[in-house]
Amino acid sequence: MLRPLHPVPPGARTVLGIAFFVLFVAFWAWITLGGHVNRIFLADPLSMLRDGWRLLVEDRFWLDILITIWRVFGGFVLASVIAVPLGIAMGAWKPVEAFLEPFVSFARYLPASAFIPLLILWAGIGELEKLLVILVGSVFQIILIIAVKVGSTRRDLVEAAYTLGATDNGIVKRVIMPANAPEIAETLRLVLGWAWTYVIVAELIGSSSGIGYMIINSQSRLATGQIIFGIIVIGLIGLLSDFAFKALNRWLYPWSLA
Repeated sequence: MLRPLHPVPPGARTVLGIAFFVLFVAFWAWITLGGHVNRIFLADPLSMLRDGWRLLVEDRFWLDILITIWRVFGGFVLASVIAVPLGIAMGAWKPVEAFLEPFVSFARYLPASAFIPLLILWAGIGELEKLLVILVGSVFQIILIIAVKVGSTRRDLVEAAYTLGATDNGIVKRVIMPANAPEIAETLRLVLGWAWTYVIVAELIGSSSGIGYMIINSQSRLATGQIIFGIIVIGLIGLLSDFAFKALNRWLYPWSLA
């Protein structure tokens, strides 16, 4: 029986999560191996695995994977270094928020892909252009989300610190930042997932390496098995990075789980 907001035991949660993947692959195999869909347009699971193995062994696809991972984390780190201080400043000091919030709110609706032609003109088609696409796509999202979370800091904590003699800068360093550190880390974890979408878009245009380049190259040859393998690799890497980020957050901020 399903009860609203009733927690699921960890073991049952794992079984349910795996069951969905099993059902998904079974349905995929049924529609392809059963002849319900032309395999030219959708490769079956076995063909996808064969094509993936060939990519890794013969075409050294693992190098493309490493290049894409470097681009994602490089651009994401650049965005975080810029966005986290600005987000904290916007949330902590209202004049800063009044100054920056209109532009940040405007900029976050601009699709990163729209900047690719300009970024190619400014930075060429090398690594810098890929990093800048991820930077543009991530930085404004991080700024605004962190600003909202910091601005929602519990007032009783702030007032208690002032009562104990804290200065204005001390409030930011010793109250606001520690109180919101778990939420900031969680924000970074979520936006890291978005960064993967930006890097693939960047690699589809003017690139000679990376997972996105392999996907667009395979499209011209109707190699749907390779395309699906590339998509699955992105999902697996994203899932592993998400689990790693969660584990790091639990280790750094154990009190947030209480």
